[in-house]
Amino acid sequence: MSWTDERIEKLTKMWEGGATASQIADELGGVSRNAVIGKAHRLGLKARPSPVKPNDEAEGPAPEPQAAPAAPPPPAAPRAAAPVAPPPAPAAPRPPVATAPRAPEPAAPAPDMPRIVSVGPGGFLRQGPGDQQAPIPPAPPRRLVPAKPSPEIADKTSLLDLNDRICRWPIGHPGEPDFHFCGEKVNTGFPYCVEHCGRAYQAQLPRGHRRPPPPLPFGGPRVR
Repeated sequence: MSWTDERIEKLTKMWEGGATASQIADELGGVSRNAVIGKAHRLGLKARPSPVKPNDEAEGPAPEPQAAPAAPPPPAAPRAAAPVAPPPAPAAPRPPVATAPRAPEPAAPAPDMPRIVSVGPGGFLRQGPGDQQAPIPPAPPRRLVPAKPSPEIADKTSLLDLNDRICRWPIGHPGEPDFHFCGEKVNTGFPYCVEHCGRAYQAQLPRGHRRPPPPLPFGGPRVR
């Protein structure tokens, strides 16, 4: 069931007219009393007073008449007042007695409790709450000083000096102390200078002028 504008208008009109939620539900049809109350609450309509009045009393048997209270007894004759003795004289105040401060009692020694050690995976011992130590402060940062190049390559191009604008042709063997790179200006479009480009890139001879490859060791494959 959907709440159309017509049904909402009818609910509002009957609610403000004083109709009960059950009467509105019967008039609209297809809704329950609780649905009508919930929709009225969502629309913000004025709340209804409770049908149960606090002054109404539940019906029950009439209370039985109570017996009339008995008459109070006549007052007794007043007695003669006895002589009142004078109050005793106040005692003289005692001088305060100086007391020595009481020494604090020694605390009872704590009973020896067994130490529980937890063994973790791998056989290492886990630390308990009392075994934990304060974290070690980090070491101060170290100042990095660049290393001085060896005298053999002091004025030569090393691996750290390479870039896209200088020749990368290696000179010497990497294991030698004077191993370095060319360092000249590169030929445009190549990683080497003009001189080393001539050594790295050589024109291929025609097929008829090529030298035969050297023979394979231990003989070559069998030609059938």
